Amino acid sequence: MSLLIEENRSLKPFNTFAVEARASRYAEAHDDQDVREAMAAAARLGLPLRVLGGGSNLLLTADVDALVLRLVSRGVRVLSDDGERVVIEAEAGEPWHPFVLHSLELGLAGLENLSLIPGTVGAAPIQNVGAYGVEISDVFAGLSALDRETGELREFDLQACAFGYRDSLFKQQAGRFIILRVRFALHRTARLQLDYGPLRQRLQQAGVDVPTPRDVSRAVCAIRSEKLPDPQVLGNAGSFFKNPLVPQALADELGARFPGLATYPQPDGRVKLAAGWLIDQAGWKGFREGDAGVHKLQALVLVNHGQASGRQILALARRIQADIAARFGVELEIEPNVIEG
Repeated sequence: MSLLIEENRSLKPFNTFAVEARASRYAEAHDDQDVREAMAAAARLGLPLRVLGGGSNLLLTADVDALVLRLVSRGVRVLSDDGERVVIEAEAGEPWHPFVLHSLELGLAGLENLSLIPGTVGAAPIQNVGAYGVEISDVFAGLSALDRETGELREFDLQACAFGYRDSLFKQQAGRFIILRVRFALHRTARLQLDYGPLRQRLQQAGVDVPTPRDVSRAVCAIRSEKLPDPQVLGNAGSFFKNPLVPQALADELGARFPGLATYPQPDGRVKLAAGWLIDQAGWKGFREGDAGVHKLQALVLVNHGQASGRQILALARRIQADIAARFGVELEIEPNVIEG
């Protein structure tokens, strides 16, 4: 067996909240065989197998009595190219933002709005990661995943993934599938998505009248850098709460009470609200208790000012959820995966 398994490994370097938690066993998978060996080792040790990507959508609240497997596989390849549509495949362990930049270097458009998102390629489909008007599902061309129940390698197309808002089959059946590779359909002719107001404004401020995908990527990076804290400087997992979907009647009621409330009607008749606006309106922006806090510039982001534990961050999140429910009648859903041991 080539897989190296460590005992009592700190997971602090592997989660962007930078909270301390330890794994009873830890290993890194560089290829499919390592993943299969980890599955066998976990069974032999009588431990659960927990898969870790970039740790950017994760809150650890306790030590993890499991074999924690971090996917570190690398590789990007072009599978097909008809001169316009190009299908590109990346290994699950590829860091997301460098992969986006690589696609732009190849002259391919489609991922530019998803620039500077932390995490890995393999984790992106689980949440159907999205930003500035684009989601993974918009550029998705398939993925390969290992079914832990059967041991089979399975291929998933767009329909099979059951993508929704920050949702997918892989989130609904958490833990069953280990995503190994993801494929994206990109284009040489840009089909830019510029509907997000601040994005257009940023491009106009830069004097860019006819933007390229690289221009959009640079604008997105600038906006994200201003609004969201760098996890290398201030521990966080990006947006901590999903934007809630509420009935039209509740949206109308809240709109009458709060004229500044932004509402986004959805195809199913519900209305999406801005969770950050609700949290800000309730006075939580910049709140700090010990080292657990809410970012001073973006109320949607919970932060670790240094020594906060995962439990302290989760307790703060629960307080915010309760307050928003009491004030607005809106239930906020936590976006990161919470692991409680």
